[in-house]
Amino acid sequence: MRRHKSLDSRSINAGAGARGLALGLAFALAFSLAGCEHATNSPHAGGAEKANTFFTATQERSPKYFDPTASYSLDETPYTYSVYEPPYRFHYLKRPYQVAPRTAEEIAQPKYFDADGHQLPDDAAPERIAEAVYDIHIKAGILFAPHPAFAKDEQGNYLYHHLARKDTAGKRTPFDFPQSGTRELTASDYVYAIRRLATTRIKSPSFSPLSEHILGLKAYGERIAAIDKELRKTVAPTDRDLPFLDFRQYDMPGAQALDKHTLRIRLSGKYPQFKYWLTMTFFSPVPWEADLFYSQPGMVENNLSLNYWPVGTGPFMLVLSQENRRHVLERNPNFRGEAYPCEGEEADRADGMLADCGKRMPFLDRVEFNIEKEKIPQKTKFLQGYYDNPEIGRLDWILDMDYDVKNSEDFARLFRERGIQMPKTLEISNWYLGFNWWDPVIGEGKTPEQKIKNRKLRQALSIAIDWEEYVRVFESKAAGVPAMSPVPPGVFGHRDDLVDRVVYDVVDGRLQRKSIDVAKKLLAEAGYPDGRDAVSGRPLVLNYDYQRALTPELKAEVEWMVKQFAKIGVQLELRATDYNRFQDKADKGSLQIFWWGWFADYPDAENFLFLLYGPNSQAATQGNGNNTANYKSPEFDKLFEEMRYLEDVPRKQQVVDRMIAIVQEDAPWAFGYNPFAGNVQHQWVGNGKPTQLSVDKLLYLKVDPQLRAAKIAEWNRPVWWPLALLVLVLIAACLPAVRAYRRHERETAARTLAGTST
Repeated sequence: MRRHKSLDSRSINAGAGARGLALGLAFALAFSLAGCEHATNSPHAGGAEKANTFFTATQERSPKYFDPTASYSLDETPYTYSVYEPPYRFHYLKRPYQVAPRTAEEIAQPKYFDADGHQLPDDAAPERIAEAVYDIHIKAGILFAPHPAFAKDEQGNYLYHHLARKDTAGKRTPFDFPQSGTRELTASDYVYAIRRLATTRIKSPSFSPLSEHILGLKAYGERIAAIDKELRKTVAPTDRDLPFLDFRQYDMPGAQALDKHTLRIRLSGKYPQFKYWLTMTFFSPVPWEADLFYSQPGMVENNLSLNYWPVGTGPFMLVLSQENRRHVLERNPNFRGEAYPCEGEEADRADGMLADCGKRMPFLDRVEFNIEKEKIPQKTKFLQGYYDNPEIGRLDWILDMDYDVKNSEDFARLFRERGIQMPKTLEISNWYLGFNWWDPVIGEGKTPEQKIKNRKLRQALSIAIDWEEYVRVFESKAAGVPAMSPVPPGVFGHRDDLVDRVVYDVVDGRLQRKSIDVAKKLLAEAGYPDGRDAVSGRPLVLNYDYQRALTPELKAEVEWMVKQFAKIGVQLELRATDYNRFQDKADKGSLQIFWWGWFADYPDAENFLFLLYGPNSQAATQGNGNNTANYKSPEFDKLFEEMRYLEDVPRKQQVVDRMIAIVQEDAPWAFGYNPFAGNVQHQWVGNGKPTQLSVDKLLYLKVDPQLRAAKIAEWNRPVWWPLALLVLVLIAACLPAVRAYRRHERETAARTLAGTST
């Protein structure tokens, strides 16, 4: 009987267990369901949306350079132009773009002198001008952001200028040092920065073009190289701790501090575009204290350098840097503040762009950049409200979003309901396919015969790549117009009626791309009939260096390019890398065919034509130039040297026309397209005027955190019914087991009672 009783106990316990399982699952899911109110894919900490923070993202990887001497890439500009302050800027609201003072008191007018030192009138002929002198008056009272490089003890001695390796061990940020300090910005900080353009410690893409203009800079570069070699003679090649290269010790005639707040820059001859250079980070002040601080033992290996932790006078300072994850700017507590502009275009008042006239900037306390590996989640988080705009440094997101709005009523309704803003502008930029002039197959060629053949190969490929189709197929990211030259719309020198006669015919007054038969004929004349080497019979295989890792959304675009080459029988091998690695390959001249674009630094044809100027070769200057194709043409170079001294006069147009004709014939680029552009931003973002050249835009932006928090909560309410349904399904699944156990319990109890009676 104990046996029967034991069986009965197990059945009762099992029944209770089944009921407990069902109830336990129900309660667990109910608690999970309640917790889902706070479970989102937000990249931010809970409640962050209520702070005065601007949230945005960057694609794929962290920027490569924050050092103003080296930084020259689009993904770096939101940081560098928020931390550093060149003397000038482009006015945020005025169009056409106008240069305005930033740290300077006013825009300096150059004084011209002849070879004997006599001052010339402002309208003197360029050939008479031997020297142009700019005296720039820097505003008094501007302070650097807090940094340990400036920290001093009570006796006025620097606290952190004599560190040993043991003192820097374990330090990963400047904030790991307990003390910080500041000091006033002076003209000498600009002098130091200009001299530092000649450094051999980091590559400066500005050195090559500027050494043609700033008096003595080219010779200074040679001198600094010799000095640095002497400093390194007792240092092992693998040692990362290098002796401090102190530019205060080595004078240069082209940059001088006349007094504490007067910077003098001397140029060789007239250079009207120089005012534009003074808006760029290459002319940002570099304090010698920071350069010395970061040169101490152990700093570089801990990623403590200007390249990772910039030191400037701008409205923001970098306070968090998590490689390939997140970077954060916060308001510089020492920033003097600036008044929001009160002038702009006629439409700015109606658009609300002048509502903050005279108010103190910056408006934001914090700017957070998250690194997104792929575009789709980046886009999704923007639509959910977690990013205030998809990517602050780029104006081409509007193409993707505008395409969706035009092709999906659901998407258009979502944009209307959520009040997403998409102001548009014409972008002064281009995208192109480049051919490396150094490459033996696709480049210049060593013999006269080979030069002709290689040119015909490039021309054949230029015809085969159907940019009209590209813009049509990839409208979501490539809306624009096919380009006829390196010079885009929006700058003097561009002609709307220009035709690239190598690639196009004009039929009945309309452009028509030359046929594939013409391309195949040129290919055969280049020595590759039907895409095979006429001598060896081997197929022609070319390498395509793409500047991004191939995410799914990019695969179709790259495959399209492969098909363009295949139309004339040429095989295209893909070599895709992340952008930082791509830049390294460009510096070494190891690209063959590559995809790249250029966003104007200033509105002048020179800023595009210098991309093909021979002395500006990126590989020949070891990364100190921007002619990535390494193109060289004696006639083009000579015309460029004339053009850069010219104001916007008829002679300049003639020179630009001839330069364009030369590169159309030589085809160092397949010219690609000129894109449309604009901002994509949420309704709580203010002062978001689309601008390509006013790259200090974070100074002007504002957000309404309360509105943002309310909208995020509204748009991301938890969907309860699927989980509730799951609870019911699980309970329903458990009920048969409960019933079976209960039935078994009753039957066992009945048998037990029957046995007892017997």
